[in-house]
Amino acid sequence: NRYAVSFSGNSVTSRDQVEMSLLLRSAELTVENGYDWFATVTRATDRDTRFYTTPDPFYYDRYGPYWGPSWRFYQRGYWSTWDPYWGRDRDIRQVDRYEATAEIVMGRGPKPAGDMNAFDAREVINNLGPRVMRPAS
Repeated sequence: NRYAVSFSGNSVTSRDQVEMSLLLRSAELTVENGYDWFATVTRATDRDTRFYTTPDPFYYDRYGPYWGPSWRFYQRGYWSTWDPYWGRDRDIRQVDRYEATAEIVMGRGPKPAGDMNAFDAREVINNLGPRVMRPAS
């Protein structure tokens, strides 16, 4: 009657959706195994943040094709170039992904009164089922 449950979202899944999906899956497992309620023994949500950069299409990089101003100047016997915009024309995007995990214990009969970590499995399915977006099959 003890299970470890986890749910991972992708880059467009909010933290709330991941946590609701975890609770919904816990409720579904509870009913599938013939129990009425479940309680979370441990529960955590982790965030993985990554940054992606994309160069501006009109300003690729210092050595490739680009559009943008640059300057040449003569210093100490050498011609040199200086580009004040080098490295600045980048699109930086932050992507957060969430994973929720829980260890649950299942039980039969009415859920324990006063236990804030206990959930009636059928109530969770009725309340969260319509709100959780399922993957397309």
